[in-house]
Amino acid sequence: MNSSPKQSVKKSKIRLLHQYYSYTGFYSFVKSSLGKSILPIGIFVIALWLVHSFLIDFNDLFTSITTTYNPLTVLSVFFASESLLGLIPPEIFIAWADKTDAPIFYLSMLAVLSYIGGIISYSIGKTVSKMPAVYNYLQVKMEKHVKMIRKWGGFLIVVGALLPIPFSITSVAAGLINYKFRDYLLFGLLRFVRFYLYALVIFNVL
Repeated sequence: MNSSPKQSVKKSKIRLLHQYYSYTGFYSFVKSSLGKSILPIGIFVIALWLVHSFLIDFNDLFTSITTTYNPLTVLSVFFASESLLGLIPPEIFIAWADKTDAPIFYLSMLAVLSYIGGIISYSIGKTVSKMPAVYNYLQVKMEKHVKMIRKWGGFLIVVGALLPIPFSITSVAAGLINYKFRDYLLFGLLRFVRFYLYALVIFNVL
């Protein structure tokens, strides 16, 4: 049976998108990012296991942290980091969540705060885009991310949400170029997927 005109148009659009992303190097970028991220993630997980097994008992360490610091304090530090260029690796906080009384709850809170932190970063980028001096400075500092957001849009946000690329920087870049906010919110939801996938590994290692 012949395909309908609508199906043909849809296939043509998908083919054109595929050709575009092939020609502009998007697939190469994703492949390179995956290659660069798999090794550090593997090293991080192995290092955690080795340190946990031979140097520091993370059960005791994070139990100490949870008894010394109010969870609100830990979450506040994480939220500040996720809102300001992702200064602290989220994996540390995921490991902390595993040692709390309610791991899934705190993991979910981390995911929510990371998502909201990304929105704040997006807003910072959008606000800065109206300030010529700061905008020009960030355009130079974040030239690579800005260029890729302009070129690939939502796909780079997906990559930033899922891979160990600072999501905050990608979000600021999206704000700088006034990327459509609704689409940003939609693609940014994959941030939740990243946290739960990483938790599957970290919760079972420590």
